Amino acid sequence: MSHAPIPLRALLLPTAAVLALLTACGSPASSGAGADGEPVQGGSLVYLEYQPHDSLYPPEAGFYPNGGLVNNIADRLVHQDPETLEFEPWIATDWEVDEDATEYTFTLRDDVTFSDGSPLDAEVVAANFDLYGLGDQDRALIVSEAINNYESSEVLDENTVRFHFDAPSPGFLQATSTINSGLLSAETLELAQEGFSPGNATEVIGSGPFVVSDEELGTGLTLTAREDYAWAPESWENQGRPYLDEVRINVTPEDSVRVGALTSGQAHVARYVQAQDEERVEAAGIEILAPQTNGVNNSLGLRFGNEILSDLKVRRALVAGIDRQEVVDTIYTDHYPPATSTLSSTAQGYADQSEYLEYDPERAEELLEEAGWTVGSDGIREKDGERLSLVVNEAAPQPRSFETLTLVGRQLAGIGVDLQILAADAGTYTEAINDPDQVQLYHSMVGRADHDVIKSQYHSRNRNTLLNRDPKGDSVEDERLEELLEAVASTADPEERDEASAEAQRYLSEQAYVIPLFEEPQVYGVAPSVHGIGFESVARPSFQGVWLSE
Repeated sequence: MSHAPIPLRALLLPTAAVLALLTACGSPASSGAGADGEPVQGGSLVYLEYQPHDSLYPPEAGFYPNGGLVNNIADRLVHQDPETLEFEPWIATDWEVDEDATEYTFTLRDDVTFSDGSPLDAEVVAANFDLYGLGDQDRALIVSEAINNYESSEVLDENTVRFHFDAPSPGFLQATSTINSGLLSAETLELAQEGFSPGNATEVIGSGPFVVSDEELGTGLTLTAREDYAWAPESWENQGRPYLDEVRINVTPEDSVRVGALTSGQAHVARYVQAQDEERVEAAGIEILAPQTNGVNNSLGLRFGNEILSDLKVRRALVAGIDRQEVVDTIYTDHYPPATSTLSSTAQGYADQSEYLEYDPERAEELLEEAGWTVGSDGIREKDGERLSLVVNEAAPQPRSFETLTLVGRQLAGIGVDLQILAADAGTYTEAINDPDQVQLYHSMVGRADHDVIKSQYHSRNRNTLLNRDPKGDSVEDERLEELLEAVASTADPEERDEASAEAQRYLSEQAYVIPLFEEPQVYGVAPSVHGIGFESVARPSFQGVWLSE
């Protein structure tokens, strides 16, 4: 197989501290626009991030503050076009994949170095994927959820590396394009988990267009342009050094402060513009960009290992009792379309499951009656002396999670279900979300532009959001679900892989294991002085082509 394009289907700052930080920054520096809108060299971009990063280990870069950094400091073997989702060379100039997708061979550029001056060759590429594909328990470094069935690497020569898999791994080529596979220097690969943690960002060395030159723990850091960068993907307009001199990333958790700084000209870009602030931001002449995340939708996962939710009729009643259109119309904007499946309509392998997601409160009540849950004196249903009360977690990374869950709770109250919300800052949060008897509904999403994303979210050895594998007893409740998810990740034929994904989505819908709410974008506010900002296939920002005008 050649490299021709392949089409594919909190740490919080007090308000005063944030204001002081922004005041100290002053107005963003910028250079005058070049003639005829030509890119201008120089300048400092001020970028406001909602949350601080918690790791720069690439397999843990799914958290958006992590991924936004890794995306700019670490190159990948191949580049995935965020619009067409086709692949093109990056660090790898060519690649071959055997017929059953168990062997991948990459030919590398011979002119790439890491920012510490060490060469990016086949030896270090092999070491990267040996770590990401196998993990290292002794150093608390996890296996990448983007890589399935990894067996070993083989260095054929200085610029050629081959990877072997013990079962088909059709998602591996796409995996090499993700931030989870960001290439790091040999010295960086020797770090333990704490070496990738906050406070150590300047020690994480990649080959990307920027380096972390300064870090202020929990409040922000600075990305500085790499002067000798010269190996961008061919499709990028800027083939060399970034136009910007630096990007100053300031952690700004309070919405009002983040939006105020953006609209007053104290910042150039802000991630996580809330739906209720979009109109205000646009009124100030700021552009709203809302790239889709191409993966598992913003959803509620129903932990069927819980005694109440073990009843299919109860799960189906919850699905029928939630009006997703009202959620979108009340809390969000047109950038958040109602979900029609577990996967986004832009995701690889998407299959429409609307027939299972209809809002029908009368049917929901019938199902609960059939399941033996009768309305009590306070309007909440009861059975054998137990109230139909469930707990859902507030998801801090998800936009307006608390407001969404509050509205969902009101809707479910209408069919006799009491929904309690576990606050994201609750002291018991970490323990509770891993116990189906403490948190029965799990609010989350995950982005990735590959079929494997559905396995990443629901398989018991990945995120295990449904707690199909009991964290206490390590037993699997639904083996059929495991088989369907593994088929998605291990089916080499493209059409058969599409069907495997559709079958997994149908099963999740038929069993009412998931209540998809809406397709989640990443929403950015971008000042008119900012030109050339881009996003990778799951909406993380790319700064290499950004330049500033007056």
